[in-house]
Amino acid sequence: MQAGQRGKRRRVLAAAAICIFLLTGCHGSRGLEAFVMPETFDTTAQYEITFWAKNDTNKAQTAIYEQAIADFEELYPNITVNLRLYTDYGKIYNDVITNIATNTTPNVCITYPDHIATYLTGANQVVPLEELFDSEKYGLGGSEIKYDSPGREEIIPQYLEECAFGGHYYAIPYMRSTESCYINKTYVEKLGYKLPDTLTWDFVWEVSEAALAADEEGNYLVNGQKVLIPFIYKSTDNMMIQQLRQKGIGYSTPEGEILLFSDATKELLETIAAHAETGAFSTFKISSYPANFLNAGQCIFAIDSTAGATWMGSDAPLIDISADKLVEFETEVMAVPQFDPENPRMISQGPSVCIFNKRDPQEVLASWLFAQYLLTNEVQIAYSQTEGYVPVTEKARQSAEYQDYLSGSGQDNALHYDVKIKATRLLLENVENTFVTPVFNGSASLRDAAGQLIENTVKSVRRSQTVDDAYYAKLYEDIASLYRLDQLGRQSGSAPAAERTELGPLPGPAVALIAALVCAWVLIALYVISRKRKKK
Repeated sequence: MQAGQRGKRRRVLAAAAICIFLLTGCHGSRGLEAFVMPETFDTTAQYEITFWAKNDTNKAQTAIYEQAIADFEELYPNITVNLRLYTDYGKIYNDVITNIATNTTPNVCITYPDHIATYLTGANQVVPLEELFDSEKYGLGGSEIKYDSPGREEIIPQYLEECAFGGHYYAIPYMRSTESCYINKTYVEKLGYKLPDTLTWDFVWEVSEAALAADEEGNYLVNGQKVLIPFIYKSTDNMMIQQLRQKGIGYSTPEGEILLFSDATKELLETIAAHAETGAFSTFKISSYPANFLNAGQCIFAIDSTAGATWMGSDAPLIDISADKLVEFETEVMAVPQFDPENPRMISQGPSVCIFNKRDPQEVLASWLFAQYLLTNEVQIAYSQTEGYVPVTEKARQSAEYQDYLSGSGQDNALHYDVKIKATRLLLENVENTFVTPVFNGSASLRDAAGQLIENTVKSVRRSQTVDDAYYAKLYEDIASLYRLDQLGRQSGSAPAAERTELGPLPGPAVALIAALVCAWVLIALYVISRKRKKK
């Protein structure tokens, strides 16, 4: 009997221990303490930081990361940087979200502001950078930095502002790109057209439709092949967002109000559907990489990032098709099509770098020293030369080395590949014409939804489904539900943004109280059960 009572007591004590563990665990789920800038960096302690970066299977980019790490570690021997490479920004995003729950995020991460806005739902997970920017010793251009760090005024202002949202700077720009249209100029002229000074949507649609003329055997006259998709767009989210901005149609507000699902958006989709129905238009997700079709003479207008320039053209250094499929043609690089050539608008994109908070402020400072090193001329120029990226600092852009690189356009089909440098110059000349979309928790989902509207519409047309007003109403409903946009904001006509309440995570004391109540009820239940068994 005494042994049985001791067993019951042990079970009760075990349950109490579990409750205490849950209580402390829940209390710890409040997140990290806000970062406080150390007065000095402790060079006597050893720090090991992780750096998550993205690379497009481009070995040159990998080598640049590895060299940057080696050079940095030589300057700061007490900091070890561990590189983890990803082939997709979406995978970085998913892994960060997973690791936030366990406070095992990387120290430094290449990512996008839309993604950072979601990371911020974890309390104090991402470090606001104002203190780090302005530190006299360790800030941008700081006196104690062991390398030639650019000053804040030397970062392109537009690119730095892209990293500000929610009242703080949460990132520094790393590289910038935009989208460009890679054109088979040979085929355009063969069809009897001449490229305008500014590409317009009407021109692209007209030429694309004209290119569909075929002979009696089904061979397209312009290329003599049985395969031709005149116009292919890589990122349909950018396509929709840019068309909306060029037309002055609502997309979203900075407060997270969703404006995407409008009649004006439907008109854009109807035009796209009409050209998808004839076979003049398709997308990357449906047909595959635009570069592969362009280089095989099976596409005339291929829209992709300027960062994809080394895959475009007959002499591209990173061609993905076999030599026997390659077709010789003259490649032209132009800005994306416009509705109003007098007021061009093109999206600004490209990776930024954020720093995650840790319990040791010195570790955060070590992370900042490495992140800031990515802004040096050595890294900025080397990385920009791998693709059609542009450096984010005026310091790098005005350097003799970078100017020499640009002036060597066409000298070879590797470092000075002319299509790549044309794409680079396109962005350098249009910084004032670029724009970014509002950043808020859920803006990444809204971006995905914008592209999915086009993808679903094109798929439905290709499957000969009826695409009418009822179709678009159902499409809007399905996409809003799929990406949970009905939980993010309102459509026109609903409650004003000011009337919405963002609840956010429960405060730590509230979580602790709930956990204590749960534990108390568990103990009460165990006590009652124990008393009943004792009576029996």
